[in-house]
Amino acid sequence: MAIDLHRCAVAGDPGDPLLTRVYPAPFRPSRTPFQRDRERVVQARAFRRLAGKTQVFTSRASDHFRSRLTHTIEVAQIARATASALGLNEDLAETLALVHDIGHPPFGHAGERALDRCLSRHGRRFDHNLHALRIVEHFEQRYAAHRGLNLTLGVREGIIKHSRDYSSAAHPELAEYFLDLRPPLEAQLIDLADEIAYLTADLDDGVESGLLDIGHIREHVDILGRCYRKVEQEHAGVDEKFLFNEALQLMQNILTEDLIETTGRNTLTIGAACLDDIRRHPARLAQFSPQVEAERLQEKRYLYDTLYTCGPLEIEHDKAEEVVTALFDHWVNDPEELPAGHFDEVRNEGLARVVADYIAGMTDQFILLQYAQVKRAVRR
Repeated sequence: MAIDLHRCAVAGDPGDPLLTRVYPAPFRPSRTPFQRDRERVVQARAFRRLAGKTQVFTSRASDHFRSRLTHTIEVAQIARATASALGLNEDLAETLALVHDIGHPPFGHAGERALDRCLSRHGRRFDHNLHALRIVEHFEQRYAAHRGLNLTLGVREGIIKHSRDYSSAAHPELAEYFLDLRPPLEAQLIDLADEIAYLTADLDDGVESGLLDIGHIREHVDILGRCYRKVEQEHAGVDEKFLFNEALQLMQNILTEDLIETTGRNTLTIGAACLDDIRRHPARLAQFSPQVEAERLQEKRYLYDTLYTCGPLEIEHDKAEEVVTALFDHWVNDPEELPAGHFDEVRNEGLARVVADYIAGMTDQFILLQYAQVKRAVRR
């Protein structure tokens, strides 16, 4: 049964500060401000480049595996369904889901770790949430009057705060994003919708790759084993791969429904009467129940131990570190080799940050092409 939490949703009413933009934008009666933000995100170059960025397996391995883009679409459908069931602002939740990974560099988390290590040698760090904000505020150039996508404050806040909290003392430059307050429920849901999507998809891609075995998963991942037994009873004699697919869908439904029920219950328990009550609560209210949270953690550990750190993927991770580090060092040592548009930013941003920005925007294919060109130039 749907839980009516409209009073705690981001309403999107005219005059709401979360609807404000840095630059004036004409009113469009046919679309809400968050719908317009959604269109701006999906039309952005950085969003399109997600199609060429690794989720877990590189696109060179198979075009059947998820990319950052297909993963993002899966997160968006979960986020919108969850927000709808809770009576929240579906347009805001969907937009935040679509933009949540836009700051990731090539090669997935391996590329992000390598880029962070490179920057740390220069006293800087790489944070994909903060990089995503810089993309939508500065790097995207689609309008004659200004840089950036000119997104609403509500979407920009969600980009920053959907998956973690930032200290106002450590990040005074983010003061406008209510760092001392919790994000709205729409933003809180995104991190868990992301978890639901990849917990399901990574088992699927792991089996597709041959690196994971269905029988082994059933024995060691309680929630999937329970779902498999249920669908096996309902579809006796069906091939294992089809039962596994059904079990994955059932598991995703269980996780999603638990997120809806637990978040709704938590919000009602504190007697939240408005968005401000959500913001001022000492903890995030979007959660799984204790049992499902324990099962989520068990599956996450399983994926880490058996898939993310397995031999074949470690080879990919080592290659990612080699490529990212070599190119970072190349452009730091010879900045005039940077494209003119990036070289012009060095005075404002510092060389290390500009090089990291350039690398972070690349797709897997493009960065490998750059790496090959640099290696050929060195051999001459």
